[in-house]
Amino acid sequence: MENMKKKMILGALAILMLLPVHAQIAWKQVEPGVWKGVVGTPEDYSLLDVAAVTPLKESFARLPEVALPALANEIVGSIQDGKTSLRIPLQKKEQLYGFGLNFQTVHQRGKILNLHVDHYGGKDNGRTHAPVPFYISSLGYGVFINSARYLTVYAGSGARKDSPNAPVVKDRNTDKTWTASPYSDAVSILVPAPGAEIYIFAGPTPMDVIRRYNLFCGGGTLPPRWGLGFTQRTQKLYTAEDVEKEADEFERQGYPLDFIGLEPGWQSKAYPCTLEWDEKRYTDPAGFVKTMLDKGIRINLWTNPYISPESEAYKEMYPVSGSHTVWCGIVPDLAGEKGRQLWKDKLEKEHINIGVSGYKIDEVDGYDRYVWPDVATFPSGISAEQMRQTYGLWVQRTTADLYKKRNQRTFGLVRASNGGSSSFPYVIYNDYYSHQDFITALINSGFSGVLWTPEVRGSKSAEEWLRRFQSVVFSPMAMINAWASGTKPWSFPEVAKQVKEYALLRMQMMPYWYTEFARYHFDGIPPFRAINLEPGFNPEQIITSELKTSNLEDNPYLEAIAKEIKDQYMAGEYLLVAPMFAGQTKRTVMLPKGNWYDFYTGKYVGNGERITVSPGLDRIPVFVKDGAIIPFMEATLHAPKAGQKINLEIRHYGKADGAYRLYDDDGETFDYEKGVYSWRNIKVTRDKKGRLHGTISKAEKGKPNSIATVTWKFMTQE
Repeated sequence: MENMKKKMILGALAILMLLPVHAQIAWKQVEPGVWKGVVGTPEDYSLLDVAAVTPLKESFARLPEVALPALANEIVGSIQDGKTSLRIPLQKKEQLYGFGLNFQTVHQRGKILNLHVDHYGGKDNGRTHAPVPFYISSLGYGVFINSARYLTVYAGSGARKDSPNAPVVKDRNTDKTWTASPYSDAVSILVPAPGAEIYIFAGPTPMDVIRRYNLFCGGGTLPPRWGLGFTQRTQKLYTAEDVEKEADEFERQGYPLDFIGLEPGWQSKAYPCTLEWDEKRYTDPAGFVKTMLDKGIRINLWTNPYISPESEAYKEMYPVSGSHTVWCGIVPDLAGEKGRQLWKDKLEKEHINIGVSGYKIDEVDGYDRYVWPDVATFPSGISAEQMRQTYGLWVQRTTADLYKKRNQRTFGLVRASNGGSSSFPYVIYNDYYSHQDFITALINSGFSGVLWTPEVRGSKSAEEWLRRFQSVVFSPMAMINAWASGTKPWSFPEVAKQVKEYALLRMQMMPYWYTEFARYHFDGIPPFRAINLEPGFNPEQIITSELKTSNLEDNPYLEAIAKEIKDQYMAGEYLLVAPMFAGQTKRTVMLPKGNWYDFYTGKYVGNGERITVSPGLDRIPVFVKDGAIIPFMEATLHAPKAGQKINLEIRHYGKADGAYRLYDDDGETFDYEKGVYSWRNIKVTRDKKGRLHGTISKAEKGKPNSIATVTWKFMTQE
């Protein structure tokens, strides 16, 4: 009898252990407008720790004061079966953005996502290059989950039976409004760990939320000026002579070029990699790099981190690598200090010490069929899953540290990233090649603290070539990737003139691009971002036949995908870019509220309305806000060097007065972190006779001053 009682008690305890344990979340303010909550016992290894996040504290003072959002007290956390679930409430008219680098959708409400670092496979299902567990609400708050696990997100999907906002029951047999995706009033997130850290970022606007997130992660990256110039990636088996010849051809034909990317053939072995120069193709690597630097062109090296048995580093790296190989190469355990140091030592010895300016770090994302499996083990004790989620962060952090140590800025490419990476000097890319989806990814990058390039590779026609090239000019990295095709900017002679015009336009706009990246760093404002974040944007302008009688309660997923703008975006403070795609002769553009003007002519185009434009093949549609000030410089073939003076042409658009703060520093070092930078105030006002006049503040003594002369161009004629 006594044994039976004990068994009954033990059975009851076992059942209780299987039931969810609800946890009260206590919120602690960690920065102005940022609060941290803890559920259960979070794991020590996290995204923010790997990214080594250091908030840019002084910049928070420029954001509005805010209180903890009321919904914080409604967030429910519970632990069951060693896993943590979080439930964050939603309102009926609320839309969601973010959840990482999505390629096909901007609105995320109604989606089910498995946030998992992977090569993008053509579906927005959460498996992507940067599955950042951060989302922004249209109501002006954001949520970040600081976990290095594969997270499952129900972004307004799934309805609890006890919900106060439960969906209305409908009869499918007789009610045409029945839907298979009924209304859900919460975001539910499953974290496969016995605890989780959750951060709330307050607004009051969605843009303020994003700014706080970027500043919390150290501020956005500030690339060197040369990183914002033009780059060409050469074919994989080019020799030093081939590269020099191609650089000379750019110069001869008058196309700008700031850095060249060498693809796999620069290494003695690749897939896996030796990280060592091929002695036949590059007989004198140091001499080659110096020759290119003397031409004003920097060298960027492609690699993946998987070490070949033929590498001199293999033997020493072997004990501090993972249990499984990738393409028969060992995987350095970058979460362990020794493995990380050995990898850094190899890069420094072979490349950085001879003047290599940066990296393209490939294949740190997936696919599952070639990257290490989730059963792999690593000497550091970090699980294969956590390593998969953070390996892109590790390669960025370790290489960025090498250049930071030398007080030398870099700008490169990477195939995987995650939360906390805003300050890393890397742009994400992949092997996917949809022009339309590339633009959607560029839009979504601004929600997640990452950068994305809609790079140009091969094209089927001159039209496609030019359309793609026009897009990259208005993106974080103006790049042609010719590793397979060998294509050049002039490969399609019928549009070579237009391609050169846009390449030179990229250089002319260098003062604007550089200032906008400075704002990304100091103020957290993404340089390329969704139109949804523009104050004058009204989502109710977007009406489709499916949505004339629809709302989030009727069908949240239909609403999400049909009322989004995913083919136009803001570039910096003043420009609205609306790319054209091959086969298009016209397109519609949604203008936010306020007067807008044509970028090329200065003519008025509209105010808060839908317009149709037919720009012709020569133009990518770009529109400018009323009162906008865009600083230009002369069209040079290389970005200005430290201390080099430029002639500034300041363009003003529209009829309103204008103001702009122009940023300046040496363009190459981290001295700006010590205060060695300047902001010049530019103003355009009208005199008593209504004539426009421009002024620029004087350079401060002892501060950087790259301006030689200033001229003014008032683009909008009365």
